[in-house]
Amino acid sequence: MTSKTVTHAATQGSSPLTLLLAVTCALAVATVYVAQPLLDSMALSLGVSPAMIGIVVTVTQVGYAAGLLFIVPLGDLLNRKAMVLGQLLLSAAALVAASMAQHWWALMGAMGVVGLMAVVVQVLVAYAAVLAPPHRRGQAVGTVTSGVVIGILLARLVSGSVADLAGWRMVYLMAAGLMLVMAGVVWRAVPDTGEPRAGQRYSALLRSMFALYATEPVLRRRGGFALLIFAAFSVLWTAMVLPLSAPPLSLSHAHIGLFGLAGIAGALAAARAGRWADEGKGSRTTGSALGLLVVSWLPIALAHRSLLALALGVAMLDFAVQAVHVTNQSLILAARPDAQSRMVGAYMCCYSAGSGLGAVAATQAYAHGGWLAVCLLGAGISAVAWCVWWLNRATGTVAPNPSFKE
Repeated sequence: MTSKTVTHAATQGSSPLTLLLAVTCALAVATVYVAQPLLDSMALSLGVSPAMIGIVVTVTQVGYAAGLLFIVPLGDLLNRKAMVLGQLLLSAAALVAASMAQHWWALMGAMGVVGLMAVVVQVLVAYAAVLAPPHRRGQAVGTVTSGVVIGILLARLVSGSVADLAGWRMVYLMAAGLMLVMAGVVWRAVPDTGEPRAGQRYSALLRSMFALYATEPVLRRRGGFALLIFAAFSVLWTAMVLPLSAPPLSLSHAHIGLFGLAGIAGALAAARAGRWADEGKGSRTTGSALGLLVVSWLPIALAHRSLLALALGVAMLDFAVQAVHVTNQSLILAARPDAQSRMVGAYMCCYSAGSGLGAVAATQAYAHGGWLAVCLLGAGISAVAWCVWWLNRATGTVAPNPSFKE
């Protein structure tokens, strides 16, 4: 299929096609998060201590980080459709292996591969940008990102219910079946983007991904925003369970999990932010969302007085983070159409660094100053992000080049 044919197909059917990619992303990212409500069941089944079973999540995230570095950039070298199909099939195989694991080491190995293959989500983000017409690129990225948010939300809600009825192994068998179904649908319904594009070796491709930090101002700027907003995001979600589960609130894990429904606000933000980026409102959207991020910590700080205020603050924070995230991705993909997969991989490394740093800082802040210290930390990080945006705008450095509007 030629690039002209792909563009025509994407233009004629971009909405259904984008929705299909969003559903694929939702199911793929869910494979990373379904373990969270199942840890107790896994520990009991495999005969390991509850303290050790948390390594399941760590191994999966390590696999995901490795995939960002070593797999996502291949989207600029290999045929993207073949790549997506291969990742979905390997993910299905790893999920089956996880469901059948009888030993601790077998489960760890399977979960590492699950995380490694879950980076198909980032390949699909770049794929959606390629298949969409330029004037709808941001909208496509926003729709696909909405699928990611919904996938994370549903993974946490559904996996526990399925495990209660049929055990944790059935959760992974069902996930494997869904991966196989999506592989079949993608094979039949998603157009091919043609032959590989980059004419360089794999080692050179990896080096060029890191070189993008030096050559692409928009990546440095938007990567910096990603590091800060996801540090703030991680500060909240890492520490929030501590005051909610402790007296006087003493909420159950099920009740705490309901705060995840605030992710719906993130899905709405993702869908809208992409359209705003297409309209050249990326900088304005970023500034407004970062301002909302700062303000969101006020109701969050009232958690001990009002759970309703906390829920409102969580929704505000999630809306703000996803709005900036989608705007970031839309702009970096527009900056270098010839290196979209590498741009996404480099950007997501900033995302991961922010999430990790935020988690470490949150636990330290809570240990030394309680919930108020956590909120001050989150608000401080959010304020730094807004100040960086304001300085960029004041000095006229928000637009990376005259070919598109930031």
